[in-house]
Amino acid sequence: MKSRAQCLRDLIAAGDLIIAPGVYDGYSARLVEAAGFESAATSGAAVSNSRLGIDDIGVMDLAENVGHCRHLASTLSIPLTADADTGYGNPMNVHYTVQQFEQAGVAGINIEDQVHPKRCGHMPGKEVIPLIEMVKKIEAACLARKDDAFVIIARTDALAIEGIEGTLARVRAYVEAGADMIFPDAARSEDDIKAIVEAAGSTPVTINMGFGIRARPTTPLIPLPVLKTIGVRRVSLPRMLPAAAILGMSRALDCMKESIRTGVPADRPDLVVGIDDIMQLMGYDEMRALEKRLLSTEALEAKYSKP
Repeated sequence: MKSRAQCLRDLIAAGDLIIAPGVYDGYSARLVEAAGFESAATSGAAVSNSRLGIDDIGVMDLAENVGHCRHLASTLSIPLTADADTGYGNPMNVHYTVQQFEQAGVAGINIEDQVHPKRCGHMPGKEVIPLIEMVKKIEAACLARKDDAFVIIARTDALAIEGIEGTLARVRAYVEAGADMIFPDAARSEDDIKAIVEAAGSTPVTINMGFGIRARPTTPLIPLPVLKTIGVRRVSLPRMLPAAAILGMSRALDCMKESIRTGVPADRPDLVVGIDDIMQLMGYDEMRALEKRLLSTEALEAKYSKP
């Protein structure tokens, strides 16, 4: 049986543009697979926001992140990549971090070149570590993995600090260090992306399109066919599902407040799914079948009660 990492490698080798929606809980993970997407990615910001209720400023630790990703990976049959922030320290820490995430069943991880503690790549005030230090982190990550297919995604946040020339120097160095994929976060334009794809050579490039279906102030909303033409191999959508969930929950709460005010019950199937939808999404029928098989004792009682 192929590892999840090898499944991701196969998707990359196939040459099509890979779309990886960002997931952060069991509902979002199952919805992505049910919708037919072939891969998913955790959003470190969404996991931190939803689990801790705080901004993505590097407070979530390794154990919390790995434990959460282990549950998500076990929910999915498609490959999942995880956001490992800065690797949680120096190259020695990165070595341990890679082993923890690989054991959790994910297909690969992002490691970024921000200082620790990091912050969301689309926030002001970012700082990056020296190029040489990040090279050693990538080398440590490649050395630590047990499965050579496990994908090491080198993320750089240098565009906001060092500009395009500094970023291109880092991309070339990260490729030489053994990175399997390059992730320039907060890419500012199509021209920047083109230059990064060229600098990466045969190493695939992944681009963060944020909400995917809504513009934002940083990376422009570039059509997916255009990104494919540029040479981008993978697009992540880390903010789409949490943003959609926030909007949906806000609208349902507003509806309930109005119902409280008027005293009139609201029947709004346009705002909430039914219980059957939840049960189908979460595999209730499969659980009931397993319960029937494992908890039913009638056949055994009949067998062993014979004289």
